[in-house]
Amino acid sequence: MISGLTMEQRRYEGGRARGYLVGCVVAVLLWSLASAQIRYSISEEVNEGTVVGNIAKDLGLDKSTLTERRYRIVSSNADPLFHVNQNDGILYVSRKIDREEVCAQSSTCLINLKTVLENPLEVHYVGVEVLDVNDHSPSFPEAEKRLEIFESVLPGARFQLKAARDSDSGHFSVQQYKLNQNDHFRLEVKDKGEDGKIPILVLQKSLDREAAGSHSLVLTALDGGKPPKYGEINILVKVLDVNDNTPIFSKDVYSATLSENAPVGTTIVQVNATDLDEGQNGEVFYSFGDSVTNKLLKLFDIDPSSGEIIVKGLIDYEQRDKYEIEIEASDKGLAPLTTEKSVIIKIVDINDNAPEIEVTSFSSSIPEDSRPGTTVALISVNDLDSGLNGKVICSMSDNVPFTLSPSLQNNMYSLVTKSPLDREKQSHYELTITAKDAGQPPLSSEKTISVVVSDVNDNSPEFSLSPYTFYVTEANEPGTSVFSVKAFDRDENDNALISYHILRDGREENKLASFLNINSDNGQITALKTFDFEVLKKFQFQVVATDSGTPSLSSNVTVNVFILDQNDNAPVILYPVSSNGSAEGVEEIPRNVNAGHLVTKVRAYDADIGYNGWLLFSLQEVTDHSLFGLDRYTGQIRTLRSFTETDEAEHKLLILVKDNGNVSLSATATVIVKLVEPKEAFAASDVKSATKVDEEDNVTFYLMITLGSVSVLFIISIIVLIAMQCSKSTDYTSKYLQETNYDGTLCHSIQYRSGDKRYMLVGPRMSIGSTIVPGSHANTLVLPDRRRGSGEVRLFFVKVLACFHS
Repeated sequence: MISGLTMEQRRYEGGRARGYLVGCVVAVLLWSLASAQIRYSISEEVNEGTVVGNIAKDLGLDKSTLTERRYRIVSSNADPLFHVNQNDGILYVSRKIDREEVCAQSSTCLINLKTVLENPLEVHYVGVEVLDVNDHSPSFPEAEKRLEIFESVLPGARFQLKAARDSDSGHFSVQQYKLNQNDHFRLEVKDKGEDGKIPILVLQKSLDREAAGSHSLVLTALDGGKPPKYGEINILVKVLDVNDNTPIFSKDVYSATLSENAPVGTTIVQVNATDLDEGQNGEVFYSFGDSVTNKLLKLFDIDPSSGEIIVKGLIDYEQRDKYEIEIEASDKGLAPLTTEKSVIIKIVDINDNAPEIEVTSFSSSIPEDSRPGTTVALISVNDLDSGLNGKVICSMSDNVPFTLSPSLQNNMYSLVTKSPLDREKQSHYELTITAKDAGQPPLSSEKTISVVVSDVNDNSPEFSLSPYTFYVTEANEPGTSVFSVKAFDRDENDNALISYHILRDGREENKLASFLNINSDNGQITALKTFDFEVLKKFQFQVVATDSGTPSLSSNVTVNVFILDQNDNAPVILYPVSSNGSAEGVEEIPRNVNAGHLVTKVRAYDADIGYNGWLLFSLQEVTDHSLFGLDRYTGQIRTLRSFTETDEAEHKLLILVKDNGNVSLSATATVIVKLVEPKEAFAASDVKSATKVDEEDNVTFYLMITLGSVSVLFIISIIVLIAMQCSKSTDYTSKYLQETNYDGTLCHSIQYRSGDKRYMLVGPRMSIGSTIVPGSHANTLVLPDRRRGSGEVRLFFVKVLACFHS
């Protein structure tokens, strides 16, 4: 029973096992139907679009159904490395593949792709192995490596360096290192398997910093490519110093000479030692040796840094003429090394006492009128040396009016004047006296004496101008300053204090000085009266300047004054003038006159000259502007048109006469024009004709007298002018006559007629721009007007001006 069950059980278990086996076979068959695994290989860095393999052909797929079954690669990567063409089932490279980027340092770089077909669903796995190429060179972590090694390090010392890295793998990674040829180092390489090969620098020969302070090495890493790629690193080995050299002096023997009495701080000699070590091991400092006595330490000192031996105390040749000093040079290493050297100093005797100058009986001030040979000071000299070193010679510069005169006593001199003095040229002298001995080299000393030349009143005051010429405008205000004079005196103090006064000697040319006053302190001149150009055109006077010295000195200057005209005279109406003196007149003209008929002429006179006396005429009032016109320059009144029956019989014209001054002055005249019938006009003409002959005779008589007077005055003026030129009078006359503002023409006459009367005005030919006319005189002639039965007198002015030029 038991055995039967066992047998049945065994059959059952055997059947179940066979069932499992059949299931597995079926599953394997189904899997093989549903999927398949193929594998391709491709090198890295191939171009985009390179064919990897024909998946459809290798899997036995029907190309015609690939598109319909949507054959594709399933990937989560947004930028896949491969893609399959649904038309032909070929696998292509989508972009360049960098094996080091995809698989890093893996020895095998396999990329698994999953392809899918639908209807029915099929999944196929494709493996693509990316093969490595030698596209990277070995590189070190740093471009330069610095090592510091003491020169005392023994050969065999090892210095591990950082390994080079190569992104390629396998045979293309770093395979070996090389070191450039050198005498002190060699290279060992330690292989650490997956960690690569490690270079080690080994010292094979001792270093000497004094022979070579640094060593430059080049380490090269090579990979296994053909040709191999490589990378380099520069290794700079700095040799650190150790104190293994003693200081060495630059000379075997140091010697120097020193003059006695050399100043403290004087450099005698400089010792110099060098140490081939560096840093503190090569820094040298100096000191006196232990054998140097305290007495020498008081006389000499040494600079620890520079090695200069300098004077510390007073050196005297008479005490000792030679010194020998031991000097030590030591470095600053932890165990300092020292060298000694002797310095020999020889003392040289010199002329070490300069002459001394002493001044006695000194007078610091001397009058400028002192005679040559006047003593200013006594001078003595002394030299503590003896022999030639104590023999002294005194001197001073030659370009001064002083000299040294030796006395009978040795080393005694007198300072005296050698030429006349002039304080105005130089008032102060700094005299330098030099005393020089005969030693070798000679010593000298100087002393400066300050001598002041005192003033003497030997200069008269001088005026800044000579003569003075001033122009004063007429109508000045009395009591105000009109001009000033200025004098200076080259003396000083009271001798240069100047006072002024006007010379009042009663002479004819100074008679107007009484109308002037001068400030004695500053030379300001004040007019005490008002000047009138029409009365006085020029005058002169003299001013005296006197200093306050004892005795006082003085000088005088001529002052020429010219009076300038101002517009202070209003025009005077000469015609028309009524019997009561007013500027009114009546003119009768026929009614039948034509246009342009001369009615009358307004005549006026202005005592001023130039623009101030240039008159212009204008109509201020007129009953009918269309009937009459006035010439603005001549004053002629003419008809503008013929009269008509409707025109009024009487017309009133108001004439304004004004000059051309800055502030013009004016006068007015009234002319009444009456229109009469022609018969009345002829009757009036007969009456006037009766008086015309007598009137013309009188006028002719007066004009002859006037012309005769002008001729006599002209001849007298010419004679006076010739006499003045011959006597060469003062400059002011010629200067006055040469004034460019004056018109230099002779007299001329102007004739004009008004109705049945004829007038003549005799005067200078004057340009419009004239401002000053010298030598003018005015005369007034009164002519009776016999036309009026009332005995009315008409004034007629004839202005006679005598004009002359040198």
